[in-house]
Amino acid sequence: MQSPRLPTIRELVTALHQRTGVEAVLLLGRDGMLIDGRAAAGVDLEQLAAHVPALAAASEELSATATRGKLVSSVVEYERGFAVVANLSSDAMLLVLLQPRANLGALIAEIRQHRSHIAALV
Repeated sequence: MQSPRLPTIRELVTALHQRTGVEAVLLLGRDGMLIDGRAAAGVDLEQLAAHVPALAAASEELSATATRGKLVSSVVEYERGFAVVANLSSDAMLLVLLQPRANLGALIAEIRQHRSHIAALV
């Protein structure tokens, strides 16, 4: 019997992007280089990816001061929605941009549940 086929990175990014309220999904290296991403037409994915390491670094600095441990995920709320940054591995991160009314809790739970699987794809 064959084991189930693992989804590709592209299939994973596409599935996350199809969730209600998700505006963009980026899989990127810790250096900010885009691995794969999906967003509305006109969104500069590479420009978005380039800003994520600075956000993660600021969160890690806050954690060091507050003695909270290694950054797992960071949620930032803006006037027009949320940005979720998830550490996947020492080499990769995930950025998801959501509309204000998106189900943020469900997305975070799904990322937690599948983090190691997502990281294995990178």
